[in-house]
Amino acid sequence: MPKKMFVIFGVSNILWMVFAVSQAIKVDMFPDESKIFAQIGDSVSLTCSATGCESPSLSWRTQMDSPLNGKVRNEGTTSTLIMDPVSFKDEHQYLCTVICGAAKLEKAIQVEIYSFSKGPEIHLSSPAEVGKPVTVTCSVPDVYPFERLEIELLKGNHPMKVQDFLEPSEKKAQETKSLDVTFSPTDEDIGTALVCQATLHIYDDDSPPKVRKTTKELEVYISPKDTAISVNPSTRLQEGDSVTMTCTSAGLPAPRILWSKKLDNGNRQLLSENATLTLISMRAEDSGIYVCEGNNPVGKDRKEVKLTVQEKMFTVEISPGPQIAAQVGDSVVLTCDVRDCESPSFSWRTQIDSPLNGKVRREGSKSTLTLSPVSFENEHFYLCTVICGQKKLEKGIQVELYSFPSDPEIEMSGPLVNGNPVTVSCKVPNVYPSDRLEIELFKGESIMMNKIFLEDVSKKALETKSLEMTFIPTVEDTGNVLVCLAQLPIDEMEFEPKQRQSTQILYVNVAPRDTTILVSPSSTLEEGSSVNMTCSSNGLPAPKILWSRQLSNGDLQPISENATLSFMSTKMEDSGIYVCEGINQAGISRKEVNLIIQVAPKDIQLTAFPSERVKEGDTVIISCICGNVPPTLIILKKKAETGYIVLKSTGGAYTIHRAQLEDAGVYQCESKNEVGSQLRSLTLDVKGRESNKDYFSPELLVLYCASSLIIPAIGMIIYFARRANMTGSYSLVEAQKVC
Repeated sequence: MPKKMFVIFGVSNILWMVFAVSQAIKVDMFPDESKIFAQIGDSVSLTCSATGCESPSLSWRTQMDSPLNGKVRNEGTTSTLIMDPVSFKDEHQYLCTVICGAAKLEKAIQVEIYSFSKGPEIHLSSPAEVGKPVTVTCSVPDVYPFERLEIELLKGNHPMKVQDFLEPSEKKAQETKSLDVTFSPTDEDIGTALVCQATLHIYDDDSPPKVRKTTKELEVYISPKDTAISVNPSTRLQEGDSVTMTCTSAGLPAPRILWSKKLDNGNRQLLSENATLTLISMRAEDSGIYVCEGNNPVGKDRKEVKLTVQEKMFTVEISPGPQIAAQVGDSVVLTCDVRDCESPSFSWRTQIDSPLNGKVRREGSKSTLTLSPVSFENEHFYLCTVICGQKKLEKGIQVELYSFPSDPEIEMSGPLVNGNPVTVSCKVPNVYPSDRLEIELFKGESIMMNKIFLEDVSKKALETKSLEMTFIPTVEDTGNVLVCLAQLPIDEMEFEPKQRQSTQILYVNVAPRDTTILVSPSSTLEEGSSVNMTCSSNGLPAPKILWSRQLSNGDLQPISENATLSFMSTKMEDSGIYVCEGINQAGISRKEVNLIIQVAPKDIQLTAFPSERVKEGDTVIISCICGNVPPTLIILKKKAETGYIVLKSTGGAYTIHRAQLEDAGVYQCESKNEVGSQLRSLTLDVKGRESNKDYFSPELLVLYCASSLIIPAIGMIIYFARRANMTGSYSLVEAQKVC
């Protein structure tokens, strides 16, 4: 009884000590909250510390024992779990376990994930113009969870629309949510701010939500109007005078001003992009209609003014004419010729005083300006100024550039195959101006497609333009002509040619088909026979024939490229699968034949194991093997008085258990197939065991011999023993003497 009490008392002391230790240990978690919210991509650190224990063991885990996906760093009584960067995999309840001796404590913290890293984005479907509807889109990118998102769009201080996204998300993913509002701007909206405010209610308590706001000033446009021109000093001028013309235009944003001059052909020549245009040393050629145009992103407005400059007495002619079309890269010579002036003075300039980029040469009453090679820097209105005494006269010529140097290029995406779609491309290289180009594609007399590049914004550069069309060729298309016709119909420019074309004859390929193999005389034949295997395949172009042999691993070993594959004297090794392939650039067609070379059985081996001479009661296995031939029929037989008896053999083997005398005799093996047969025979000798008195075994012979030696030896031992008893001693030497 005292012993039991002592044990109970000891256990109670240990439990009390464990309870006291657990009461002394304290676990702290930082952040000191039951739940924290972490943004995707940020870094989060959870710190667990233990007090009241010198050497605690600290570890981390999730409530569901999922992988931590973070790094743990232990330092003394502190353990830190770092998740960098935070992802959806980190959304768990994390438990910090502290073990101090026999005591174990845990503390938990919930990590909730959200994504709200970018501010809202405001986009307009088009420039906002007074009186015209426009759609404003406010989008919030990469948000999670979006069912807690609220988007509000305001114009100034006036709400336009509020939208919630309460439907639950089907998966954990960052999504972009948006709100659309369509309205028609007014004059009062000019300068008003568009505000997109996104609110993410991620907290379950009364904590303030996450809010992001984007503000964009609403730019409201007004099309140009009330365009006006002021001219100083007058619209009627004398040669040598200067004139300043100022243009104004109302609009929002402020219109861009462009000055141009109408040419005789109705086109306009761009002069300046400033509001004020000043022309100095006016000549008669400067007379004409000047156009001011105000434009902004939503419209344009024009105003015209006519200037008149009086001419001088002498005449100036410029050639080749008032306008010349020059191809980029060519050479152009402009000639200024003066009449009725003995000593003229020449000079060349452009209408807007740009560099000439050419060579000037004087020849009497003529002056030439050579532009070689012509480039985009030479596209100007050139003026030849002639001073004769006190009078000055100018004559101008417009140099217009174009580029149309080569015929179109026809390209195919691949070979033409009957029934397979192909894309034909018609390219016109180094063309200018590309917005005047037209391309037509014909097949025979029928037009397939045409394309006009009017919508392309022409720029001063050589461009390659193309037309592409996909069609399905047929065999009937073979021989048809594909024509690509390119035209540059610039009526106001005189040049040749204004159209170019390229042709290509269509050759439609037909993939190999109907591949057949003709075997003569047969695919199954005897060794030593000859065989011809002829392969044919239809296609366009005619398919190339390739004979291969299929190897044991399935690969093909090429053999011949002739249509007929011949074997003059076949061998058994020639058996196998032969594959014929019809090949052209449109595809491959395959046919195979199994060639079987039959060989008469040979190399038959008929054996008896362990021997052809056995004793009665032994076990004998008689087996027949036929090598180096395909599978044959093997029949084991035993010769009897009435003929041969067929034995029940397995795999060419016949087993005799406890051989009897009657099992002795002639055994025969017959191996045969469709080609022939071969026989082998052996004689089995079974010797019986003797059981009568004449039977003398080897064991009795050994015993007889041993006894014939032992009996005399015993007699000699008895003799010498008696002799020793009589003399009292025994000497081997003396004994030998006696013998």
